[in-house]
Amino acid sequence: MSNVTDTETPETPVAETADQDAPTASQLEQEGDIAADYIEELLDIADLDGDIEIDARGGRAYLSVTAGEQDSLRILSKPDTVSALQELTRIAVQTKTGAFSRLILDIGGSRDARAAELALLVDRAIERIEAGASSAALPPMSSYERKLVHDVVSERGFTSESEGEGKDRHTVITR
Repeated sequence: MSNVTDTETPETPVAETADQDAPTASQLEQEGDIAADYIEELLDIADLDGDIEIDARGGRAYLSVTAGEQDSLRILSKPDTVSALQELTRIAVQTKTGAFSRLILDIGGSRDARAAELALLVDRAIERIEAGASSAALPPMSSYERKLVHDVVSERGFTSESEGEGKDRHTVITR
């Protein structure tokens, strides 16, 4: 059985704390619509073609941008670019709704690609533990990425815990 810990940190906005009610389906739909309009406008400005799909799951709105020709989204699908666009999109949503958004943005399969990278990172850390290390620390990452890591670690039968504060918050894996 796995022990997953990821407590509130300074990077967690006040509106995201446990006391806050989860957004309703209609609020998530509204977030998705606002975000889709924002991203569509960005794609138009950049003269890029893309299809936008909106989904809601786990109390978050998810926006996926795909294109028939994946190369057209190549520059936008880089991890740092997706993170920056996600933050800008969240700000656009917050400006219109007055509420903090936990929206997740995926461009050209960037989230699946990052999830695969994180799984490899976890596998290498587990190899170090199986070779005799008592624990293995991963580099700092966002709360969303740490959540993905905790899930992979749990699937592998190990334990993980988030440590550190703010931008230095990272995951430590133990047996």
